[in-house]
Order: sequence, then C-alpha cells, then structure tokens
Amino acid sequence: MPRKKNVEAESKVQEVLDYIGLDLKKIPDSLKKYTKINFRTVKGYNEKKYKQYRYINVSDIEILLSPTNRMDSIKEKYENAVPLCFYLDSNSEENILNHTTFLSMLNKISIADIEAVEKEQKELSKQIPFKIKFTGNYLWQIYYSEVSDKYFMLVPTEDCDYSTFFYLLKKKIENKKNSKIFVPISVVDYGGKILGRDEIKDLENYLWLFTKDYPLIYEVYDKLGEVTLNIVGEAEVYEKIKTLYKVTLSNPKEGAKFYKLLKALFIIQTEIPHYYQFETNINKNAELQLYFEKNNIKYEMLPEFIVEQYSKSVSLKNKAVADLEDFDIKLKELQKEENNLEKEYLAKEKQITTYLECKKTFFGKVKYFFKLGKTSKNKNDKDNEEKNKEKREKHQEKHKREIFKLEERNYTLYELEQSYKELAEKEEQIKNKVMDINALKLKNKNLKKKIENASKYIEEINKHKKSIFEFWKYSNKDSVATLDEGEEEEISTKKIEKVFNYEDDFEKFGATADKFQRNKFTDGELESCYIATTDLLNIINKINLKVAENKEISDELKKIKLSKAKYEEGEDDEEESFNIFGKIKQTPNKERTIGNKPHRESPRDKFAILEIEKGSKGIELKRNLEEVLKNLKTALKKNTLKEDMYVYKATSSPLEFNTIDTVSLNAEEELNQFLKTNKLNDKIYLYKIKLPQGMNFVAFTNIIFYDNKNMTLPVGMNLSSKMLIDLSKLDIKEKNKKRLNKLEFKDNEDDFSEVIVRNIEVNELK
Repeated sequence: MPRKKNVEAESKVQEVLDYIGLDLKKIPDSLKKYTKINFRTVKGYNEKKYKQYRYINVSDIEILLSPTNRMDSIKEKYENAVPLCFYLDSNSEENILNHTTFLSMLNKISIADIEAVEKEQKELSKQIPFKIKFTGNYLWQIYYSEVSDKYFMLVPTEDCDYSTFFYLLKKKIENKKNSKIFVPISVVDYGGKILGRDEIKDLENYLWLFTKDYPLIYEVYDKLGEVTLNIVGEAEVYEKIKTLYKVTLSNPKEGAKFYKLLKALFIIQTEIPHYYQFETNINKNAELQLYFEKNNIKYEMLPEFIVEQYSKSVSLKNKAVADLEDFDIKLKELQKEENNLEKEYLAKEKQITTYLECKKTFFGKVKYFFKLGKTSKNKNDKDNEEKNKEKREKHQEKHKREIFKLEERNYTLYELEQSYKELAEKEEQIKNKVMDINALKLKNKNLKKKIENASKYIEEINKHKKSIFEFWKYSNKDSVATLDEGEEEEISTKKIEKVFNYEDDFEKFGATADKFQRNKFTDGELESCYIATTDLLNIINKINLKVAENKEISDELKKIKLSKAKYEEGEDDEEESFNIFGKIKQTPNKERTIGNKPHRESPRDKFAILEIEKGSKGIELKRNLEEVLKNLKTALKKNTLKEDMYVYKATSSPLEFNTIDTVSLNAEEELNQFLKTNKLNDKIYLYKIKLPQGMNFVAFTNIIFYDNKNMTLPVGMNLSSKMLIDLSKLDIKEKNKKRLNKLEFKDNEDDFSEVIVRNIEVNELK
C-alpha cells in the first residue's frame, strides 16, 4: 500500500514537472545562476497594504525559498531564504533536505491552480481590473531591493498554495523574451512621481471626510513603465447607499489639481462646517465628484467659487448688520419702556405702601384720606414720550451702519474663512440680542400686569373715599393687593416628534409587529400577506383596479404552473421576484435557522395557498386572488404605525399612488435588490416616502413566511425589511428631487467584469 502511494506521488510530481517544463536531471543554466541580493527589511511595514503594482519582466525576478509561513514577518522570511537552485540540487548532501521539500511542494500543487494563475495573468496583460486588486494578488510575494536594484520572490515552503511560484517558474523555464507579469510589489513605498507621500496621506484624510471611507491608493506602472496614481474607494451618495469610485491621475499636473481641489474643500468644510457640507457622487466614468447646492465643484472653478461664496458671505453679513441695528433699536425702545413702567410701578407701589402703613392707626387713616388720597396723572408723560421719540430719531441719524463691501478681485480661502467667521459672530450677536429682546418683552409684559393689578387696587381704594365713614369701614378690612402677579415665560418651541430610525429601532419594531400579527391576523390573512411578497402583487392590483384582462390572468397562471414544476424538480424559482427559500421543501419538523435561532416550522407554499393544480383554470386563479385581495384589505386595517416613518421604493417607472404596494425600511437594501433583479433598466427611480403616525401597514415579519404550528418560530423581521401599505391612502406632495449614480459590475465574482454606472432619480416625498 505505501509503495502504491509513492508511485502515485511520483507520477503526480512528474506530471507537474512535465507541465512546467522542468527536467530535474538537466536544470537550465538560467535557474542555476543567482545574484546575491541585499535587502533592508522595513520594521513595522504592513505587508498586506500594497502601494505599487507593476508589469515586471519574468527574467528580472530572482526566486528565493524560505522554510517559513506566509504570515511570518518579512525579516524572518528573508533571513532564512536561499536561492531556488539550492532546492533544485539533489546531488549535494547539504541540499538533500531542501530538494525533498521541493518535491513535497510539487506533490501538493495542482496543475489546475497553475492554469488559473496563467489565465488570470493573460487577462491582466490585456486590462487592469477596476479595483486594481485581483483574486490572487496576496499570493505574489515579490519585493524590490533598492540596494541591489533587483526584484525577488519569496516563497514560504510551509505554505499550502504554491500556484504563483510554479507559474513564475514555468515562465522562467519558457524563457520568452519580454514575458511580463502584473503583480503587487510588497514593502515598497510610493515613488512620488504623481504626488508625494505626504500629499497621498493627506488625500486619504480628505477623502475620508467626504466619503466616510478610507480609499485604497496605488501607483500602477504599465508595460512601458509609465505610472498612474489610482484611487479606489466607496462613497456614500444617499441614505447609507454607497458606490465604488475610481480616480486615475496620469501626471503631476492632474495630481496637483485633484489634491488642491480636495484640500480647498476640506479646509472650507472643516473650518466653517455650519455653512458647508459637500456631497459626493460619481459621473458616468465612475470618477468621484463633489457637489455643493447641486453644483459640481471642479478645480478650474475654485477661484470663481470662492468669489461667489465670499460675495454670499458679504450679503449675509450686511443683512446681519441691518438686523442687528433693527434689533438694537427695538431693544432700546423696550429698555425705555421698561424704565417708564418701572417708574410707574414704583409710584403705584409707593402709594399702596403708604396706604397700608397709614391704615394701621386712626390718625394715619385720617391723614391718608385728607392729604395723600388724591392722585393725578403725570401731565408730562406726553412731553416725555415726544422727547424720547426725538432722541431716538437723532440716534438713528447719528448711527452709521457698518457696511461690508465686495472688491473686484480674487479672494483666498483664508479670507473666505474669516468672512464666514465674522458672519458667525454677527449671527451669535443676533441670537443673543433676540434673547434679550424676548426677556425684556416678558419683563415689560409682567410689569404691565403688575401695574394693572396696582391700578385696580388703588381704584378700589379711591372708590371708598366718598366719605370718611365709608373709607374707615373699607380700610379696616384685611385684604392685601397681589401686586407681583405676572406670567411665566413662554418658550416658543416646535414639538419634536419621534421618527423611526432603522439602525436603532428596526429590531424592536420587527418583534412588536410580529407579535401583533400572530395574535390579530387570521390564517387566511397571513397566507394572503405571503402572496403579497411574490410577483403576484402586480396582477392583484390590476384586479383591485378592475383592469385585469382574462388573458393576463391566463398568462399568469401559466407562469405559476411552470414555476411549480421547477419548484417540484428542485430548481431555483426564477419567476419569483422575492424568493428567500431557494430549494427548501416543506419537510415537516425539519429544523431550520432564522436569526441564529433554530425552529421546526414549514415555509408557506404559494401553490397550496392559491390551490394551483395541473388542471386549474384562469377563472379559479382570479377567484383565489380576489380572496387574497379581500384578506389584504382587512389585514391592512388592523395595524397602525406608532410614529412617523420613512420608507423606500425602487421602481423602473414613476410610482403610481393608487395601488397596494411593498416598501422597504432600508434604502440601501431596497436599491441593491432592485438593481440585482433589474439589470437592463436604464431609468431607475428611488422614492423616499414619509409615512405619518397612524398609517395602516403589514410588516413582512417571520410569521408571514412561515407557519407556527409547532410554536418554535423566532419573533422578528429576520427575512425581510419590507412592509405592505396602501399608497392610495397617502396625501403626498413632492418635496425634493436629486440624481445619483451607482457603480455596478456585470459579474461581481469576476475581477475583469464590465463596469456599469446606473443613473438613479431620487424623489423625496412627504
């Protein structure tokens, strides 16, 4: 038995040797030679982060083998490495162990793996992938020694994948002139021909601010040695929806423009964030673009943009100065009014205090009745008011308003920054002035109330001064005036209403909705709601609107029968627009998992719900769908939203607001699912709809997709983030409209897949 295994191993080794063209008894001279390489290892360098990709001549690469693992440090791998020829030599006694290791590596390698690398390199010779990185890039451990001006490949012999090593060995044995491979270069920094290292580091920070994601930045050298700087990353374009972008800088001039643009906008947004928040998008070439107030900002526009924004700041400052002046005048008027009210109140307070003191004794009462009781109005009030008015007018004439002027010249970022900081100071002054005015308004209002109370009390005293006896009788009462009665400050605030937040509230919302629907929905309603998760909702709406033709229903029945046949054969149900089960069959008591929780429930079967048999007729399907529609309407009446909620709907045509339709709580999930199932649509609409508190709905919770006969179904919305609503019940007005682009690959599994930029029209409705 061991002999048989040895024979098989030897046969496999020989097969690989024949494939790569290596005869161990006749080693090519090119493999026997080697150049001593001096290489300085870089401490703390991240080997997984590549900064350069190059096309390199196979003949320029030395191969070193090291008895280490790929995950070991570069220092350890390099210090233990020896040239390939030491592993090919079977004659020298000191190389026997190395040669045995080499044979073991041959035994482990698969020709198919080498062929996969070869196929990948053929594609790379034609085009570089969009992301630059490719499937097996981490397997290429190729380094460059500046001291020796030499490339070398380190092959860890304790690894399990030697495909790139044997592919390179095969190419070296072929010895074709100008044979090149496209590979990442490990432990090498940026060359700095497009942008310097510090500038690239700055770019990473700038792009993070705008995109909320750190980019990958590579220098890529083509076959002629020409370098481009490639920046690849993800940008958030709307409501957590992200897209890939790529910026390619071909020369220092382009690099400087891109760097200066980002730096300028970075300074603006970080220094004056209350006034500037730049938005991201991509163009048809998947290049990153920055927008402000729907305008795309380009490097060439910067001087004009800064002048426009400076001009805007000047206008805002002048308006703020005018507002400040108006508020200042208003404040002075209120202060004068306060002084007059204070004097009037103090006079009345003094009169009442005198009365209260006099009423304590007999002589005091007599004295008050004959001497202090009579009051007269201040004849000088009118004169004082006219004098105050005259002074105010003189103050306005003397007061010179501060005016900010715009000069006919270019402005710098620093001047723009300072201008907006001046505006911020003015706005802060306005805010404080408004607070002072509101406080004085309240104070004066309370003073007027106090004066009113005092006047009523004095009027009551004077009313009883017709005779000394009546006054005597009144003054012996114990009543005391409430002079200080006023009003509390009323703060004008807008009522803050809670709005559903997907990240924070989804789990609780799903659990609550699932419990409710299990208790309140009938079996027929639950089954009908499941039918609403399929592509039958379209024909159900046509039946509801009474526009469904018999031919449409017959065609739908044919599709369902075909779908059932495929389902019974165990094939994927391609007709389903929302198929979460794949090939799952309704096997009773089979344990499944939802949200990491096991259960023994069966998924609902649309064919059984609709009673689809081989001999089913169109009229029967229509009758069953009418029953589904009836159940949907009754189910929709049972549950209502406890708070305002934003939902999303992706479509290929403008949304009709006369149907019962599905909407999603997750914008990114809704759009990605739509794009996945609608590859050919050129026009895409994404609707953001505000549902008001009290809106009827059905959530697609776990009970909608599974029965719960065994009482083991987990509670929540683990299978969908969608819900069903009646759009005709909404009173909707268009609020905002914008466009965004999203990059997609025709095949996400293919590094060389064609890139498509999808244009999406976003409609925010309220």
